[in-house]
Amino acid sequence: MGPSLGSELAYLQQLPKIELHLHLEGAIPLSSLWQLVQKYGGDPEAPTIEALASKFRYRDFPHFIDTWMWKNQFLREYEDFSFVAAEVARDLSAQNILYAEAFYSPGDFRRRGMTVPGITEAIRKGLRQVPDIEIALITDLIRDHGPERGEQTLQAIHEVRDDFGVIGIGIGGSEHLFPPEPYAPVYERARALGFRTTAHAGEVSGPESVWGAVRALRVDRIGHGTRAIEDPGLLDHLAERRIPLELCVLSNLRTGVIGSVAEHPARVYWERGIPFSVNTDDPKLFNTSLAEEYLALHDELGFSTAEIHQVIEQGVASSWLPNARKSALLERVRAGQGAPDR
Repeated sequence: MGPSLGSELAYLQQLPKIELHLHLEGAIPLSSLWQLVQKYGGDPEAPTIEALASKFRYRDFPHFIDTWMWKNQFLREYEDFSFVAAEVARDLSAQNILYAEAFYSPGDFRRRGMTVPGITEAIRKGLRQVPDIEIALITDLIRDHGPERGEQTLQAIHEVRDDFGVIGIGIGGSEHLFPPEPYAPVYERARALGFRTTAHAGEVSGPESVWGAVRALRVDRIGHGTRAIEDPGLLDHLAERRIPLELCVLSNLRTGVIGSVAEHPARVYWERGIPFSVNTDDPKLFNTSLAEEYLALHDELGFSTAEIHQVIEQGVASSWLPNARKSALLERVRAGQGAPDR
């Protein structure tokens, strides 16, 4: 007989975990975001912290993108990025997340006169305040801004990557409006510079978006990949090539990509041998946590606790740490799992 729901959640909360698909600007604790709203004189759309929380419910994916942009208006100075980076790191550390690879989207703030290197430096300054967790950065080139801007952002990041711990690039944003193929030259340049690569694909758009990311962008990992389930040939390809997916189950539920957790294809991917990690995406905008993501796998998709351990270990394997560092992280993860027969 397995543990009760409450004890299972408590167990998952203390379990050592990692995050590979986390947007820094979507992980700001509500109380911290509220401080920024107040810093800039409040907002009639969020007169109370309760009203702020209620804004983070979405009709569909475009509504989510609109809300994302609304929230970004409260990040106006470099010190705001240092503040939220430290707050996010403290929150992740408190969840026993040992390591994270976090997206940040500096191009969203160009209109405020802030530079890509300046934002990157400010974020790293905040992260350094919390030595309990290691957070590597992935620059989101933001597909909505076009490949030319993406190339500019890539070059700016290349010049400061070693100083501020930037290990890769990705493209998030409006997948349904901006397919991956035009970004192929940017990704080729990123690889030549030694960056690792991922791309949001198969979240809002169908399998053709995943194919584009795999064939045109030649990504190391796929962000989401939820709708790959619609193409059996694509599933074969992902399994054969062992291309890791960054699954975000409750995110997909909140934005309407799936109608229920039971509809999520994670179990199918598991049985097909497609490697994946499970992640929160924008946890504070979706009112979730990594432990709750794993609980959803357990309760709705039939993952045993032992299988959840394996999912976490797959995440370590598909991280962009050097192999020796992966081995050390895997030892820490396994040491905190407790009895294997849970």
